[in-house]
Amino acid sequence: MSVAVPKDFNAEEADNLEDIEKQFAVKAVQQMTTYWSILEKVKGSSLRLTRCDDEIFAHLKEAFPEFDPAETIDEDKMKSKEGKERWRKFMMKYEKLVPDYNFGTMLRTNPKFEYGQKETIFVPRVQFYAIEIAR
Repeated sequence: MSVAVPKDFNAEEADNLEDIEKQFAVKAVQQMTTYWSILEKVKGSSLRLTRCDDEIFAHLKEAFPEFDPAETIDEDKMKSKEGKERWRKFMMKYEKLVPDYNFGTMLRTNPKFEYGQKETIFVPRVQFYAIEIAR
């Protein structure tokens, strides 16, 4: 689901349209449910999530050498001003390579747990791919 956004669009001043937000939430939950169904049947290490998994993984190791895929993600650190900037820089490389690269997606904060209210955060799709590929 790609949406053309005008170049003069200012997200800070945009209205929040409840129906659109609900549609995005439904799409994110569908993706989460599908992904979990796949993980229940297939070993995560054997999955290919994108055409450029190897490139995303190498880039993640370079851009975030401190990232440990086995550890619980610190959402506050990830979504801090510095964290957002680092991830934005990382993600922009995939703007034209990964469909819906910035679409909101549910991510487990720890690979040892299923999706749950306390174990799930909302992230852009490429961030989800990078972390899940590393896991």
